[in-house]
Amino acid sequence: MSVEVSEAKSWTDDLPVCFYTGVGLSKNQIYKEDGYRREAHECEDRSFHFKIDDHTFLYGVFNGKDGSSMADFAAQRMPAEILLGQLSDKDSPEAIKEVLREAFLAVERSYFESVDDLLAERANLLCELPDGFKSYDAYQQFPDIVNRLRAANARLSAGASVAIALIFKGHLYVANVGDCRSLLCKIDAEGVLRVMQLTVDHDLTNEDELLRLSHMGIDVEKLQKKGSHLATRCLGNYNVKGGYKDFDLFSAATREPVIAEAEIMGPIALDDSCRFLLLMTQGLYGALEEATQSEQANKEIAQIVVEQFGSQSTLAGVAQGVVDRIVRIHHDHYMKDPSHLTCCQHEDITLLIRNFNFQLSSPASASSTLRSYHPSLNANSSDPFAMGLKLDSQIEVLPSSSINGTLTEMFTEASITSSDSSEQMKSNQSSSMFLDDDGRIAPYVDFSSFYQAVKKAKDEGTIPENAIY
Repeated sequence: MSVEVSEAKSWTDDLPVCFYTGVGLSKNQIYKEDGYRREAHECEDRSFHFKIDDHTFLYGVFNGKDGSSMADFAAQRMPAEILLGQLSDKDSPEAIKEVLREAFLAVERSYFESVDDLLAERANLLCELPDGFKSYDAYQQFPDIVNRLRAANARLSAGASVAIALIFKGHLYVANVGDCRSLLCKIDAEGVLRVMQLTVDHDLTNEDELLRLSHMGIDVEKLQKKGSHLATRCLGNYNVKGGYKDFDLFSAATREPVIAEAEIMGPIALDDSCRFLLLMTQGLYGALEEATQSEQANKEIAQIVVEQFGSQSTLAGVAQGVVDRIVRIHHDHYMKDPSHLTCCQHEDITLLIRNFNFQLSSPASASSTLRSYHPSLNANSSDPFAMGLKLDSQIEVLPSSSINGTLTEMFTEASITSSDSSEQMKSNQSSSMFLDDDGRIAPYVDFSSFYQAVKKAKDEGTIPENAIY
């Protein structure tokens, strides 16, 4: 007998969705030599995009680790820690950033409180096992207890990397822990699209994080060799945070090494130069880097986004088009030589695009172009093509330190040139409307043969009396 399981309703289901946003998703896949793919585990990514009023927007992507329970909890709880009055009396940037900082800590505290019963269950199960038993012997004699212990530990190890973007009163704030990224793409006076990473990758490639861990007494060289994929900041992962002394890599630490304290960027004024904002989980840029060995993944992702804007009529189509393109690049790299060990699978991928004033391709959608909440952007939108990027211009990676001195430079400057100009785009979009001299859409199917056949049949009297033509 099969039982349908429906997802429990969340209070966030009633929050108004931001329609200036598109989301693309690809579940994790293991590749096979015959071209087929299969999922390794349930999808652990989550996201949201809310518009509370004309001055308040909240976006988030969550990359679950070792299960989706932390990502699920955070995606539901984070809005409650930010949008339920916490911003109502906040005017200074520091006060707003403090709301975001506290939100991350509060979400984790609440999650750990929710697993108290699970901790008690695990403690009772451990008491039922005789002392001194090795794992193999314990499983042979007490398989049920061991399986329940494994399930409990698996849930307690669940964590999540998170990136949150808050637009409040015309300014952007971004906060993150872990390896989710946020990119802001804006155009300068010379028509160069500048790509700026607003988040910090909290992993063992981050020199600041290595220094923080080193000051705690941790051997970072040993940590880099054995824990190369470790996130140095995340939400959840109670097994490490609650018992880091039990782990050889962290046993020398003088305090908790993996933390939930977010790094926050902002405020960034949103003006006419801002084109779009990207929030992504590590699966997106990680797949591109793995397949191409690129050191400029941010720039290349921005270029693919621009290309998709030129061919898609919806923001969801743009986001999904970018995800599908990168998954295809990754899979094709594997299929060229299935014997190699790289690119044999990809993790969950989520891309959220918040459009400000970048023009979509379809003329039908141009009449209802998604406009920014910012009044000044609407005021300049009479010529939709003037709002878009000049595609013959450069795309340049701008060091994040040029926005805010609190971040170190993470990229060298680079530029690329695309093949189409803005005038070509305008011409192509105009011609694709198929307007005749009267401004009407010209027919795109020739019915002359049909009408000739009808006239002939009518003249010959072979058309039934009740025929409709």
